Amino acid sequence: MTVPPGRRERKKAATRQKIADTALRLFLERGYEAVGIREVAAEADVAVTTLFSHFTSKEALVFEQDQDFEQRLTQAVTGRAPDAPLLPALRREVHALVRHCTADGAAPIWHMIEASPALREYEESMRLRHAESLAAAIANDPGLSRTTTACRTIARFVIDAYALAREAADPEAAVDEIFRMIEAAWEVASPARRA
Repeated sequence: MTVPPGRRERKKAATRQKIADTALRLFLERGYEAVGIREVAAEADVAVTTLFSHFTSKEALVFEQDQDFEQRLTQAVTGRAPDAPLLPALRREVHALVRHCTADGAAPIWHMIEASPALREYEESMRLRHAESLAAAIANDPGLSRTTTACRTIARFVIDAYALAREAADPEAAVDEIFRMIEAAWEVASPARRA
């Protein structure tokens, strides 16, 4: 049974969300480069130190669900039943992430990211970090028995699947198409195929 968060945790989460929502609104209204951290903090009615206790950088304000996405991907590996296959669990999670990132209202955010070198660089470093976390989760699963290189490669493919599908005309179909290729690569990396 999951214990519901206490009052303090709920208040922290609400403050974090308020800061992120305020920042995103200001960035979309005035442009990412035109808005400073102090302005975001003032508009959200928090101290700059409070803002930085929730977000490590200005770029992190745009990618406020970064840690949640990373946890969801690794949980798809570690939270599945012991004999459950890996790739369907990852496919379901990537579908959910793509749906979130292609929902109504997401296009202006992605246009803002594409227009900002700082945001593009942050997104790329975030994707690499997600891939490394996912690779570690896969490698640590004794039932999967793949090489470190295979685990890192599959993790990169999964992260790229999310990014590529997000940009496709039919994101859901793109996830399925990409995962057919990932499944083939996973099969090629199996211990039986290496023997």
